Amino acid sequence: MSTTNKDIGIIVGRFQVNELHPGHIELIEAVKANHKRIVIFLGIAPALVTRNNPLDFVARKEMLVNRFPDISVLSIPDMFSDKDWSAELDRRIREACPIGSVMLYGSRDSFVKSYFGNFETAELPAHAQVSGSEVRREVSQEVKSSPDFRAGVIFAAYNQYPKVYATVDVAIIQGDNVLLGRKGHQHSYRFIGGFSDPTDESYEAAARRETFEETGLEVDNIQYVGSARIDDWRYRSEQDKIMTQLFTAEVMFGKPEAKDDIAELRWFRWDELNESVFTEEHQVLFNLLKNKRNK
Repeated sequence: MSTTNKDIGIIVGRFQVNELHPGHIELIEAVKANHKRIVIFLGIAPALVTRNNPLDFVARKEMLVNRFPDISVLSIPDMFSDKDWSAELDRRIREACPIGSVMLYGSRDSFVKSYFGNFETAELPAHAQVSGSEVRREVSQEVKSSPDFRAGVIFAAYNQYPKVYATVDVAIIQGDNVLLGRKGHQHSYRFIGGFSDPTDESYEAAARRETFEETGLEVDNIQYVGSARIDDWRYRSEQDKIMTQLFTAEVMFGKPEAKDDIAELRWFRWDELNESVFTEEHQVLFNLLKNKRNK
């Protein structure tokens, strides 16, 4: 890389890896060769401990400072607007470096195309092409026996926002009958349903999918009944909880067949239904349906 007459070199990146890979090191060394003062700004995602952003700011800063102790490491939060983000980056650069000319650096697929600020930018072609996503995928497949590994897993578990798991449940209607399911380890019945999936286009789509996966039925005329927190036994000792949305749906095609984790399907007449028919966690849903029907 040719020399530059800028006083300060600014590197903007995420460095979301367990250790700096050759591409990272090559980029930083290239900038160091042309500037006596270097600042790295680490992007901070609003979501905590995700696959794309598993590490917090402090963990990444420590990794960088351990390898490059003479480089300052600061943070820049992600923002909805690229222009707002660019203005905030410029502000933080001048807050840290009030005097001196500045050059911003990034690697391939970096921030450069999203930057609308006042400083010049340069995209450095790394000779060591290493994908951070691929590094994280490989790391995620290895369980280590060290206390540090276990401590890291515990740290990640504690440094997350409490989660609500979104599910759907479906009262499948055919005339005056309601189709319920029973799981193999239970004696009471429940509405058909399960966890919403990130690929579902809507909760109604999730209701269709779960109904087909567990019963083989195709349903339509899906109507929202209400929502409730479910006292699922798997989460009773956790701060994370399940929140479900209950729907009614009419059978359009198919013959009911117990599938997935459903051991038995059974049609109930409406006048047969009461709380004792249902598993404890689905009794609140039955009352939602009963109240809706009685209005």
